[in-house]
Amino acid sequence: MGFAPRLDGGAGSWGAPLLAPGRAVLGCGSASPAGRVGLVGFLVLSTPLSLLHSLPPSQPIHRAGARPRPSSAPASPPPPPLMSISALLSMGRCCCRCCCPRGLWMLSAPCCDDRRMCVCPGPRRIGIPVRSSSLPLFSDAMPAPTQLFFPLIRNCELSRIYGTACYCHHKHLCCSSPYVPQSRLRYTPHPAYATFCRPKENWWQYTQGRRYASTPQKFYLTPPQVNSILKANEYSFKVPEFDGKNVSSILGFDSNQLPANAPIEDRRSAATCLQTRGMLLGVFDGHAGCACSQAVSERLFYYIAVSLLPHETLLEIENAVESGRALLPILQWHKHPNDYFSKEASKLYFNSLRTYWQELIDLNTGESTDIDVKEALINAFKRLDNDISLEAQVGDPNSFLNYLVLRVAFSGATACVAHVDGVDLHVANTGDSRAMLGVQEEDGSWSAVTLSNDHNAQNERELERLKLEHPKSEAKSVVKQDRLLGLLMPFRAFGDVKFKWSIDLQKRVIESGPDQLNDNEYTKFIPPNYHTPPYLTAEPEVTYHRLRPQDKFLVLATDGLWETMHRQDVVRIVGEYLTGMHHQQPIAVGGYKVTLGQMHGLLTERRTKMSSVFEDQNAATHLIRHAVGNNEFGTVDHERLSKMLSLPEELARMYRDDITIIVVQFNSHVVGAYQNQE
Repeated sequence: MGFAPRLDGGAGSWGAPLLAPGRAVLGCGSASPAGRVGLVGFLVLSTPLSLLHSLPPSQPIHRAGARPRPSSAPASPPPPPLMSISALLSMGRCCCRCCCPRGLWMLSAPCCDDRRMCVCPGPRRIGIPVRSSSLPLFSDAMPAPTQLFFPLIRNCELSRIYGTACYCHHKHLCCSSPYVPQSRLRYTPHPAYATFCRPKENWWQYTQGRRYASTPQKFYLTPPQVNSILKANEYSFKVPEFDGKNVSSILGFDSNQLPANAPIEDRRSAATCLQTRGMLLGVFDGHAGCACSQAVSERLFYYIAVSLLPHETLLEIENAVESGRALLPILQWHKHPNDYFSKEASKLYFNSLRTYWQELIDLNTGESTDIDVKEALINAFKRLDNDISLEAQVGDPNSFLNYLVLRVAFSGATACVAHVDGVDLHVANTGDSRAMLGVQEEDGSWSAVTLSNDHNAQNERELERLKLEHPKSEAKSVVKQDRLLGLLMPFRAFGDVKFKWSIDLQKRVIESGPDQLNDNEYTKFIPPNYHTPPYLTAEPEVTYHRLRPQDKFLVLATDGLWETMHRQDVVRIVGEYLTGMHHQQPIAVGGYKVTLGQMHGLLTERRTKMSSVFEDQNAATHLIRHAVGNNEFGTVDHERLSKMLSLPEELARMYRDDITIIVVQFNSHVVGAYQNQE
């Protein structure tokens, strides 16, 4: 409930409630003793927002409860209300995994009454909520044209232009143009969330001589520039043929990444198992930094490969290490030049891996030769997460390594890994990345088969699992507002020791750690209702699928893709790209009123795009192009794609997450031969 201040402007004295919902509230920003934005006073208008711009210049606006001035007094024209950009910012959604419980930071929002739960001051999505799943661009949400507003952002001109017009607590962007009415907005903000800056007295005297004229300019990237950005991280691998034949069930794979964070928090890995059969492919989505996802992308495949090795091979490797001989290569990596390894921590990682295979040798006497792939995947995931935790507790004499292992442990990462051996496909998933199988039906259409489950609040089985692992007294607090302890969105992840260690252990490690860790507020923060840890696990959920000739490809992707595209659209786009067969569907306008000329333009545009569909030589790149540039009609809009790719680093994360994709293409002939042999 809102309150109106005393009319004498006294701070801290609050009087009558607001007159009615839908009324405009005006205020002035000034610094309070606490250092926050304090409101010296509010002016309550009895005029709805829709009528603010319709008032004639000669009609004064009176404060609530104040007497109107005598008619003999000269009436000065009231200034148009200035909409604060913070009003739009406050309506945006928070993208950080460990921030606002519902992903919303709105002004006076009921879902965020307890701001203490939003410990991460991470970036927020800016824009007005829309009906569709696609977010509007930053330029669409502002009451000023893109060609005028973006230069002001980059050059910090906005505060200079309007610095004489209004008081603002912050020195950066605060007010949008007073000359652009709200009718110019594509989505007008709700009046309840609109905030205004109080203009100075007679401020129009200053603005009369400070009006700036600008020639409209379009800052669009050219198609070559767009392609350069999209293809910067793409990588393709084709499985080699022997005697002109490909004996593998995998023809090859395409992968790509498009960053939104700076630096990117996603990672990807692909490797061929040399001592056993099969290929490993995986995507890793980091949060609270990229340290954990980087470590997991380097180490997890080694743990899986060692778990799959027979007893005799493990003995050979251990004897080679003991005698100082060269080791047998375990993996052949397929990496993009931008995908790097941490050379400083290689010795530490090797020692932990060696300890793991020594334990496997002691546990396995060599009597059993059959290796359960599902069990090997689960053991590898759990052991790596345990080593990450143990390395952080023990520390390292090297100050750099000591800080590195702590960063890895206090950050987090989800993982989705596929192991393909002949027709046997295993998918191990921890977190909210996904694996999707593309199946071609007899009529040529495409269908999507999900091979992983998201581990979050939308998964009823995950909710039940969490509640059963903790006392009944914590049933209402363990998952609060769809987040683990009200903070973390994924319910399974590597690292994130803040949700696994006891409070005493956390304090002891932080106090004995480097100064950088002590100065970090996030690491020192203890989650609310933290009573019976661990609350988080890295144990994966493993799904098995036997490949069939109609199974054409597999898509592994982080949640940045699935937040923007439906799984059926993903499979259709990749399938049509790989086969070159495009089943044209009637253009759906989704309730929009489209004229005959606009429909003709859409059909012409689709025909033009058909001729240039093969400009992407990489299936993952082609999919990213659609994920970022698709419009409401399901076609790639170059203007939208250009705008999204030209956003500055500090704004890109407000609209989308990092996107990492691996598209694995299967060899239907080899898969069919396996079936015929059986």
